[in-house]
Amino acid sequence: MNTDAAPDTPAATHDTALVVDFGAQYAQLIARRVRELSVYSEIVPHRISAAEVADKAPSAIILSGGPASVNIDGTPRLDPAIYELGIPILGICYGAQLIATQLGGTVGRGLAGEYGRARVTRMAESSLVPDEVPDEYDVWMSHFDAITVAPPGFTPTASTKDAPVAVLENDTRRIWGVQYHPEVVHSPYGMRVMERFLHDLAGCNTSWSMASVIDEQVAAIRHRVGDARVICGLSGGVDSSVAAALVHKAIGAQLTCIYVDTGLMRKGESEQVVETFRRNLGIELIHADEGQRFFDALAGVTEPEAKRKAIGEQFIRVFERHTGGVSDAEFLVQGTLYPDLIESGGTDGTASVIKSHHNVGGLPDDMELELIEPLRDLFKDEVRALGTELGLPDEMVWRQPFPGPGLGVRIIGEVTPERVALLQEADAIVREELARAGLEREIWQSYAALLSDVRSVGVMGDERTYGHPIVVRAVTSDDAMTADWARIPYEVLETMSQRIINEVTGVNRVVYDITSKPPGTIEWE
Repeated sequence: MNTDAAPDTPAATHDTALVVDFGAQYAQLIARRVRELSVYSEIVPHRISAAEVADKAPSAIILSGGPASVNIDGTPRLDPAIYELGIPILGICYGAQLIATQLGGTVGRGLAGEYGRARVTRMAESSLVPDEVPDEYDVWMSHFDAITVAPPGFTPTASTKDAPVAVLENDTRRIWGVQYHPEVVHSPYGMRVMERFLHDLAGCNTSWSMASVIDEQVAAIRHRVGDARVICGLSGGVDSSVAAALVHKAIGAQLTCIYVDTGLMRKGESEQVVETFRRNLGIELIHADEGQRFFDALAGVTEPEAKRKAIGEQFIRVFERHTGGVSDAEFLVQGTLYPDLIESGGTDGTASVIKSHHNVGGLPDDMELELIEPLRDLFKDEVRALGTELGLPDEMVWRQPFPGPGLGVRIIGEVTPERVALLQEADAIVREELARAGLEREIWQSYAALLSDVRSVGVMGDERTYGHPIVVRAVTSDDAMTADWARIPYEVLETMSQRIINEVTGVNRVVYDITSKPPGTIEWE
């Protein structure tokens, strides 16, 4: 067995663009856009030093936007020595203002600001904005302060009514900045600007693709695992299924998958997962029915993070004792994604924790198995593309995202078998009605949540009722980092509500969640 660290990491085998995060809502979107242009991206904290950047040897650096003002003391700054490394830099919004402030320009404070669509006018020849872009074009703005004087050596090449310097450029120092957000779809020429920066100005190669991910991960997994046995915690969702298929491609029969039936799955899902997985992948699969174990661990637990950690620990305990004769397993495969790492505290552990994921922050400290996480550098849409590249069927690749803790984090309050059974029925109705309306592929994620600690008064059959509310949640998204609530037709919502109240005992009220992410998360807990 070879336990040396695998040498083939994405950053080592592809040109990399570092996205320096200054607290931007769109930092993850910037990283995704870079990858759409076939360049590998990595999000790093704004505290990164010039020495740390030099060690990573990126081909380009993008400074994200952020909610702060560069004119306020104590707001995030970039290590000034990074500007002297000679690595091409693109500043976006706050990032552009930071370039101006740190390199000798002026950012006006408390000006009119611009939010939403704005009209940019080209003022001079530009190396950043391609010639085919009109002299006037629409962009998406979100700023209060604005650059009023470009730093020495920089040329302002575009402006808007309220942003005197909407684009600034210094070809000699290889530093550029835009006040607007080229990464959002509301900036029609934004991707051309990012493409010009990455491909032409920074000279990044375009080797990042799903085929390259497969080749690299297969080699890395073989290198790390050697001839050891590996088990995979299979949830039946997209992430764990793709992770299992990728590891199986690398080591074949050395992999055994364990499907842990937590008792917290959707109605009929366990049977479907086992049948579909065995039929399509031909991988050894152990079905561990451990529902009671999880209910015992969750008894009396109501705090969301405590529930996630309890569920995460039970997963590992099941793997350690329920391996169907695989007593010599040394590795555990999990479908951890890049957004999981970010939401659980960032890839370096310094970002704020939005919520711990059971396969990131909920694992016990004394876990005996080493983790293999072949998808940890990927966004959800990339995982779907990878699944298709691996030959997985659409029914697996396009299965709606489902949290590792299952319905345990869709019951607000204590999780009990009775409450799970109630929620399974309500959730099945939501999914059935969306399927009947032909909305499945338009919606990123949909589900029912149970407010088990809340009771509402109602009237049914001329009698007073005192039942639980069900929350229907449906969102549209590309990667789960941002999401908008789905505009489901009223008649579909009406049918859902009527069926849930009529068919699910103990429910007398249905509400629809119209919160976007941010400020809310997709899951309630």
